[in-house]
Amino acid sequence: MNYVDRLSNVTVLGAGGKMGSGILLLTAMEMADLSLKPENKHKQFVLNAIDVSDKALSSLMDFLKTQTQKAAEKKTVLLRQIYHDRADLIENFDIIEQYVFDVLKLVRCSNRLESSYESTLIFEAILEDPQLKVKILSQIDRNNPNNPYFMTNTSSIPIHELDEKAGLSGRIIGFHFYNPPAVQKLVELIPAKSTQKELVDFALTYAKNLRKTIVPARDVAGFIGNGHFMRDALHAIAEVERLSEQMPFVEAVYMINKVSQDFLIRPMGIFQLIDYVGLDVCRYIMSVMNARLKNEDIRSPLLDRLIEKGIRGGQHGDGSQKDGILKYERGKPTAVFDPEKESYENFSSFQAKCDEKLGLLPEAAQPWKVVIASPDRQTILAAHFDELKSIKTMGAELAMRYGRRSMEIAQNLVKDQVAENENDVNTVLLSGFYHAYGPINEYFN
Repeated sequence: MNYVDRLSNVTVLGAGGKMGSGILLLTAMEMADLSLKPENKHKQFVLNAIDVSDKALSSLMDFLKTQTQKAAEKKTVLLRQIYHDRADLIENFDIIEQYVFDVLKLVRCSNRLESSYESTLIFEAILEDPQLKVKILSQIDRNNPNNPYFMTNTSSIPIHELDEKAGLSGRIIGFHFYNPPAVQKLVELIPAKSTQKELVDFALTYAKNLRKTIVPARDVAGFIGNGHFMRDALHAIAEVERLSEQMPFVEAVYMINKVSQDFLIRPMGIFQLIDYVGLDVCRYIMSVMNARLKNEDIRSPLLDRLIEKGIRGGQHGDGSQKDGILKYERGKPTAVFDPEKESYENFSSFQAKCDEKLGLLPEAAQPWKVVIASPDRQTILAAHFDELKSIKTMGAELAMRYGRRSMEIAQNLVKDQVAENENDVNTVLLSGFYHAYGPINEYFN
């Protein structure tokens, strides 16, 4: 079965979710582009959008329409070539409207798994639950006569486990999009040892057509992205617990969050990132890794405690940040949750004291937004970290400890062959997490 035939009938599971909707959008446009080629105009293309939530599906088409229109507006020159034989499409808005129609007409929304039984390709973006994934994937495979390929968006569960337990005979591969899929360029590609070579080749072609940056990862729980992020988060939590022996918990959280963002020049502090992903999601990923990596203790009693008190994080339906370890107003953190008092304490009551303890940033310091956009990024970073090494302040000490641990985590991913090389780890953190520099660098030597 060639590339076009494989993409003639596709299903996205979890299509109404944040990841699934982005995967659906990208796949719908790729399928529409294929359907508009002269040699494919007589082929039928179907894209099944399956989700258990009727509410999510009801808003999905509006999302697809809006995003497809934005994409079409950026490629009107190409679309004019595609529709060159359509004399009725004269103005750009006519062409854009036609393309949106051609994309949306492929999509069939459903909350019935049976809709996937004729598909030749299944994208899976459901809950990060091994048992649920195995149950659904095996049910589809038993009832689907087409020997479909399965591409799972799991960010932590080993692919070989899903393959073996669902009985897929090597027709599954990890294809981990980063959030949001339509914007993020990075994809971690995780074949199991049993994954069929033809599926690997298909996945590489699909990624190339989507203009994605592919980083291969070994089939080890957590892979590269979460392999680094979860350990990075555990370091931050350990630092908070250490500092909490000499200062209030809320101050320790504030300080480590500030160090990880401002002193290390990251897009957000580590506790903002944990909130963004969701505390329960982070805990679940840690549990997946902890059960499979026998020589490490990848757990956080602090996360357990906070979750028991109802602290979850994550996003609202409109994409705004829910309160988590930090409280947010207009997207900005303003307070820290105190597990003893079971309430949030505003930054205003301790921020000045904490900032004084941390000390000033290097004079060369620039905000992440400035650094990431600068053509002189390497010079700015070198000046910042050279100065940071020479400063004898609490903030500088915490930042250097943090940076060195981050580098150690990254180097171990290469040592343990989770990543093929140092550049791959750096690419994941640069592209997937928007860091201004890779964790393996000369700044923390």
